[in-house]
Amino acid sequence: MLPAVTDDLVRLLVESSELRGDFVLSSGAHSSVYFDKFLFLPRPDLLRELARAIAAMLPSTVDHLAAPEGAATLLLAALTLETGLPGAVVRKEPKPYGTRSRIEGHAPPGARVALVEDVSTTGGQVLSAAEALSAAGATIERIVLAIDRGGADRLRQAGYEVDAVAVLRPAG
Repeated sequence: MLPAVTDDLVRLLVESSELRGDFVLSSGAHSSVYFDKFLFLPRPDLLRELARAIAAMLPSTVDHLAAPEGAATLLLAALTLETGLPGAVVRKEPKPYGTRSRIEGHAPPGARVALVEDVSTTGGQVLSAAEALSAAGATIERIVLAIDRGGADRLRQAGYEVDAVAVLRPAG
């Protein structure tokens, strides 16, 4: 772990969001453990510390931030405030109105982007966002996951540098 990531932060993330039961993940897989991002992202104390920890993980070359659409945009907003860097949201699909763009916000061609995600089990949504940013001319300098449940493996296999605040892999 990097110095800004403390055992206390990881413990608080787990204590605040770990649920036990029978859950269907976004990938369609079943899990007996679920980390509910909506139990830690809306908490100012945790969100502030999470943004500080992620900011410390960013390479100095990063000049823009991005997140897949959804709850990770809360993390993106906190990180833009922490770093002063502009951010963008990568949609799953362009909306049929407005800009009709898949990338909303600030990630122009040539941008050196850090992509952030809340919880990643398969890496699919983050990988799709990274590919869209790359196709638009941005360079993905680093992907940072608040909680890695296994998604980092797929992202690394795709050639991305990945860090995580907490690595909480499912058993078995």
